[in-house]
Amino acid sequence: MSRKTSNKARMYHRYLGFFLAGIMAVYAISGITLIFRDTDVFKNKVVVEKNLETNLSAEEVGQQLKIKRFKATSETASLIEFKNGSYNKETGAASYTKTETPYVLGKMQNFHKSETGDPLYYLNIFFGVSLLFFVVSAFWMFLPSTPIFKKGMYFAGAGLVLALVLLFV
Repeated sequence: MSRKTSNKARMYHRYLGFFLAGIMAVYAISGITLIFRDTDVFKNKVVVEKNLETNLSAEEVGQQLKIKRFKATSETASLIEFKNGSYNKETGAASYTKTETPYVLGKMQNFHKSETGDPLYYLNIFFGVSLLFFVVSAFWMFLPSTPIFKKGMYFAGAGLVLALVLLFV
């Protein structure tokens, strides 16, 4: 590897790093918060009140309210109770509490959740390719004959072992 190639890789690494600093911060924050997606951490409780048709069955209430895995916990002649709420069969009034991610955090988390039909799909591909470039270009930061490069190879090996352990254990 020549000094010229090393300097070019360092330059691209540096400026791409500066360019992507903001998006990397968004991905880091949203990734950390997504770890807690099955809890109520980072979420706000919101009371929802809806008027439905009267005399619906428990199954119909779940469909009308669009609650995933809806299950009635108790049912009487006039009331259906379910997790975090109830439905009055006589009046059609349904009231329940749900948790929502705050608006800005929800938008940030959508970066991680984008699919092929989303406009963010292209950004995610660009970001993924950029991260792969960072991985590869890091090995061109220093000439292979230098002690810092050799020490870096030990760290890279340790990081690879840790990644493999986390994947398969």
